[in-house]
Amino acid sequence: MSSDSPCSLFVYGTLKPGERAFTSLCEPFAIAAQPAQTLGRLYHLPLGYPAMTPEPGWVQGFLLTLSNADALTAIDAFEEYYPDRPESSEYQRSLQMVYDLSQRSLEIAWVYTMSPEQVDGLGGLWLPNGYWTDTLIF
Repeated sequence: MSSDSPCSLFVYGTLKPGERAFTSLCEPFAIAAQPAQTLGRLYHLPLGYPAMTPEPGWVQGFLLTLSNADALTAIDAFEEYYPDRPESSEYQRSLQMVYDLSQRSLEIAWVYTMSPEQVDGLGGLWLPNGYWTDTLIF
C-alpha cells in the first residue's frame, strides 16, 4: 500500500463523523464518508468506547476514504494497534468487506477489531442493533 494513495477505513465508534475523535484524527484526511456496515458484532466497553468482534452480525458505521495511508499512523496509535507487535495491541487492524446499508458490497477497507475473549474480559455489553454512539446511556 503506497502511503500517498487514498485508503479506506470502516469506523463504528469514536472515529465516526460526529463522535469525539473524528475531528482530530480523521477529518484532516477524510475525502469522503458514507454510512455503511460490515460483518461483526458490536460491544460497548465500560471504558467508554466500543469494540467490534469477528462474530456473526452487522455493525453500522461509516466508510471513510482517507487521502493517504499515513493517516493510519495516528489512528493506529489512538487504537493502540502496533503493526510491528500485534500481540501487544488492544485492537487488531485487518482488511474486511464493507457494505452499504442495503447489504450491497462497496469495497474492502481497514477495520479495527478485538477478540471475543478480550471483549469478555473487559466486560463488554453486546449491542444487538450493531450501533454505538457516545450519547448512549448504559
